[in-house]
Amino acid sequence: MTLSMSPTDLKLHRKTGILELTYSDGGIYSLPAEFLRVHSPSAEVRGHGAGQEVLQTGKKSVKIDNIEPVGNYAVRLHFSDDHNTGIYSWEYLRDLCLNQSSLWESYLAKMKQAGALREDLPKDVQVVNIMPLNDSID
Repeated sequence: MTLSMSPTDLKLHRKTGILELTYSDGGIYSLPAEFLRVHSPSAEVRGHGAGQEVLQTGKKSVKIDNIEPVGNYAVRLHFSDDHNTGIYSWEYLRDLCLNQSSLWESYLAKMKQAGALREDLPKDVQVVNIMPLNDSID
């Protein structure tokens, strides 16, 4: 028996920020906007190869503003922080549904290790990441 990767129903609960997916096998999954945002399949989050992932911080209050179909194989989620470059294939969404707990635990562990916060920074605070200088100057 093969499981269909494509959901039979997709509902966005704007007030709670929950994306609800229903599958033909009876599975119903609720994925919070924050979870989807920090696991975006975009290059901005995943990088362009192994080890280039960028830890997403301050996304606790992010919401999904819009869902846009991409062919018959995916959706593009438009988030309230203006992120919209990730294309969530049906296969990737199904993987997120089935592995939500372990993926979330892993994310929280990375946040703790980095000393990062899920909460947004105050609007009057800006953070600039400065890369360490090389020892040799050309």
